[in-house]
Amino acid sequence: MRICVFGAGAIGGYLAAKLAARQENEVSLVARGPHLEAIRTKGLVLVEGDQRTVTRPRASADARELGPQDYVVVTLKAHQITAAVPAIEALLGPETAIVWAVNGVPWWYFHGLEGPWRDRRLESVDPGGVIWDRLDPKRAIGCVVYPAAEVHEPGVVTLVEGDRFSLGEPDGSRSERVERLAKALVAAGLKAPVRPKIRDEIWVKLWGNLTFNPLSALTRATLDVICADPGTRAVARAMMVEAQTVAEKLGVRFAIDVDKRIEGAAAVGAHKTSMLQDLERGRPMEIDALVTAVLELAKLVEVATPTIATVHALVTLEARVAGCYPATR
Repeated sequence: MRICVFGAGAIGGYLAAKLAARQENEVSLVARGPHLEAIRTKGLVLVEGDQRTVTRPRASADARELGPQDYVVVTLKAHQITAAVPAIEALLGPETAIVWAVNGVPWWYFHGLEGPWRDRRLESVDPGGVIWDRLDPKRAIGCVVYPAAEVHEPGVVTLVEGDRFSLGEPDGSRSERVERLAKALVAAGLKAPVRPKIRDEIWVKLWGNLTFNPLSALTRATLDVICADPGTRAVARAMMVEAQTVAEKLGVRFAIDVDKRIEGAAAVGAHKTSMLQDLERGRPMEIDALVTAVLELAKLVEVATPTIATVHALVTLEARVAGCYPATR
């Protein structure tokens, strides 16, 4: 099985290392910079507790060198996808599936979804429909990523916790291609449940990303502090309630309630969200897929989201002032 991981950061590196440890998988990586050079010269190193594993997947900055794949697993941030479309296209054969292991509302959200909005495009995550038109939603497999990992140094990925990658076809079917991929992930030592309603799981994770990411960027506080402070906890809860109303209008059902979701975030402890880390490092922030898209969906289903809109306005201006958000968006 030919599998290319596009975006060899912490999650991409972790997944590639686990898959590459199985000889039946032909694993490749699209990476760049010092990380790429380290993988080429020393191999991709995965640290899991006391265990240190070295694998040698094929790695390149040029996707054209890798050729058509059975699966392309995209582990980029949502705002990086449009620019990567030409490179991803170079990895596609007639039957190639693209696994979208990306946080936030996916660009393919309405593909295969029965109802009045079937095949509707989302401008906030796919401006101009570039991704939809060129990468074809028929290739899409949904993926909700749960592991936490860090790039300890170039070429070295350290697993913090987690081993689950939930998978799902947009139309809810148990297709041969998603079953085959799930078996490959399980054989690599990962959990890979196939969900008939992958959007339900996307929303449970989005619940936290939507609220705690922008609140942490605005306050510079870690998860435990945001959840313990009565004021920010109340704001987070209000955002979640608004988002739940939007999601349920779209047919989503939540397996847990708001307060349990907040307690789960609090239990993570003194953790800086990815949005706060990006702000501190001067990198583009994931505002559109995590927040703007929810506002777009809210408008579609005619649900008022005043708290989300307020936080969105504040964090967007903060990001623009810091040079971490495109001025034209």
